[in-house]
Amino acid sequence: MIVKLLKGLLVAIETIIEWSGRLVAWLSLLMVMAVVLVLILRHGFGLSAIPLKESVTYMHALVFMLGAAYTLKHNEHVRVDVFYQHFSPKKKAIVEICGFVFLMIPMCWFIFHYSINTVELNWALKTGSNSPGGIPYLYVLMGLLALLPVSLFLQGLANSLKNSLFLMGEGSDPNPDQEQLQQLEQESRHA
Repeated sequence: MIVKLLKGLLVAIETIIEWSGRLVAWLSLLMVMAVVLVLILRHGFGLSAIPLKESVTYMHALVFMLGAAYTLKHNEHVRVDVFYQHFSPKKKAIVEICGFVFLMIPMCWFIFHYSINTVELNWALKTGSNSPGGIPYLYVLMGLLALLPVSLFLQGLANSLKNSLFLMGEGSDPNPDQEQLQQLEQESRHA
């Protein structure tokens, strides 16, 4: 019963993170197009497009703040694994769970705790751009300060659930090394 509940929670969290990550990834393309358009308008026609220029900042913040959990989900984050790479799958699972409990949770709490007052103040004041004609929704952008630790916490929880299920014998190795990943990719291509 508990295993089924954990698997359901895991699927729900990872679906949300995957969906948001894929959506945010498209913002990178839009961001590049917006920068090119700003440059063309500025240097080609002598026009200033402040809202377009500010939209690049908004998209950039979205990509990093919401893309962090997606990056963590796909294990593409920076990792210094001098010792970790030589651990057995069971030890890796234990390290991942301990990392979540002793590092990720405190970091997420710290970011959330020290940013929530700023977020609340900006939402209360409906803070907008300082530039005339700029985007009047700076307070929405500031809300990302609270979403970053929440999304990272959720993905860290999902990773810990995967590792816990693995340790309980209810799942495959959630932390494959590079050789295992390459082997899985080759198998999926031939299937």
